[in-house]
Amino acid sequence: MSRLFSSSVIREMARKGRSPLFARIARETNLLDSISKCDLVHSLFDKAFSLLKREGLRDEYIYKAALTDRILLGTHSLRTACMLNEFRVGECKADIVILNGTATVYEVKSERDSLQRLDRQVTAYLKVFARVYVIAAEDHVPAVRGIVPQDVGILCLSPNDRIRTIREAIERPERTCPVAVFESLRTQEAKMLLISQGVTIPNVPNTMLHSTLGSLFAKLKPLDAHQGMVKVLRKTRNLVSLSTLVSQLPRSLQMAALSVPLRKADHARLVDAVHTRLGVAMHWS
Repeated sequence: MSRLFSSSVIREMARKGRSPLFARIARETNLLDSISKCDLVHSLFDKAFSLLKREGLRDEYIYKAALTDRILLGTHSLRTACMLNEFRVGECKADIVILNGTATVYEVKSERDSLQRLDRQVTAYLKVFARVYVIAAEDHVPAVRGIVPQDVGILCLSPNDRIRTIREAIERPERTCPVAVFESLRTQEAKMLLISQGVTIPNVPNTMLHSTLGSLFAKLKPLDAHQGMVKVLRKTRNLVSLSTLVSQLPRSLQMAALSVPLRKADHARLVDAVHTRLGVAMHWS
């Protein structure tokens, strides 16, 4: 069932207005036994989402969907905040980053996840983000407490799908490492940040550009690097253009729509696909 929400299915629906992969996975799940073929495609997504939310079955997508619904779209909005999915930080990938006036990272540790890499992940995130949270399954919480520093927040996804705060994160943008910020940005974003700080970018060969930019970042103050990163990423990775698309999709698919890069021209095809009758969708090829 988890594979129904994969980027492959969402991209196929958006590009073609149909998804043979969706039809194949739907048959393999046996969900069609409990849903009428007169129902729409999104009914099957909703059914799978409901089943995957059961404690013990919940995977990373369910946790990310809860964060999206409760924090990005609940506390904030796509006009006031920006969300990054699988954002590269050193050798790690941050599950969810939300940018508003500051940068907050959320690392997911679901029932299906191991805590083996958590210490290394949190160490990397503390160099880039002002606030760091771990959102974990209830059974993981005692172990998480023993692994992460006191200034890292701990959240728990309860059995009734609510996010419970175990410990608030302490906001500390002053601990930011400017070079670590640089390594997480695209080249153009790094240039934009430096220019916003009044730094002149020297004209150097491409072979020297990365080291040159890194040297310039090393001279930045931690607070300036953090604030500059938030400002630049909110501009370059803005999700406002997805507002209409998200409003036309059920909650089960909103996280997928926000995390899979889609052309605006493909939005209508995705919406049409999820509003197709299942009897028709099962013949997609």
